[in-house]
Amino acid sequence: HPHSRPRHPRTRTMVPLLLLLLATAHGLEKIQYKPELAVSNLEGRTTASTFVLEQPRCIFKNYSDTEIWLVVAIPSAIPDFNNSLAPGSPERAFQKFPESAHAYMTLGTTFMNYPCNRTPGEITVLRVGSETSCAKDMSRPTCNGPLPGPGPYQVKFLAFNSLTVPLAETEWSEPITLRTGSAAGTLMKSRHSAGMIALTSILSILLAILLAILVAMLVSCGSDTCGSSGTFSKPDMVSVQRYNTHHVYDQPAAQL
Repeated sequence: HPHSRPRHPRTRTMVPLLLLLLATAHGLEKIQYKPELAVSNLEGRTTASTFVLEQPRCIFKNYSDTEIWLVVAIPSAIPDFNNSLAPGSPERAFQKFPESAHAYMTLGTTFMNYPCNRTPGEITVLRVGSETSCAKDMSRPTCNGPLPGPGPYQVKFLAFNSLTVPLAETEWSEPITLRTGSAAGTLMKSRHSAGMIALTSILSILLAILLAILVAMLVSCGSDTCGSSGTFSKPDMVSVQRYNTHHVYDQPAAQL
């Protein structure tokens, strides 16, 4: 209409804000699920800079249109944790963890990657701390970089809608402590000790076998089977007589 007033530019900016407030007023659902480490027989379940979690399969089935993020935090940040900070914000950057950012978010994905159905033999785990290329790249604040120390750490999963408003969260995990250098050294030492025991056992068996063979040879040589001992007489010296050579001189011719 020619006499209608144009919509104020602020009106368009207010709509997302109103939606944000509406979603916040709806409240954050607490899902009764506690993240946990992968099964104990998995190799490398915890290392000096990584740990492996079970995937939250079918946990967010009522939030299929959300994006699910893993939150990694130090225990002191949990009592006053602010769920409204979006993934990738400066306060949630991996590169600032744990000095100025006491928590970070990583491994964001959709519910489709955590389906309810599970194929037999399928490995359904998440390795936290496996990405080294972005550890110091400030342009990638959601980097799944190596953890800076042994911890302990606690984790939870947080679901955001398209406006990065948190809608649902799991419980915090139990504290997770990574391996230290001394623990790794102890593991190597125990493996080395086991190897030495096995090597000593093998050498002892070989030594016993060689000793048995030596005894058998000595017993065998003590009997007649080694052959009779022949006597060797010293050969007689051949006496050689020495003859002087006699020269025969021509007799003088008889005188006629």
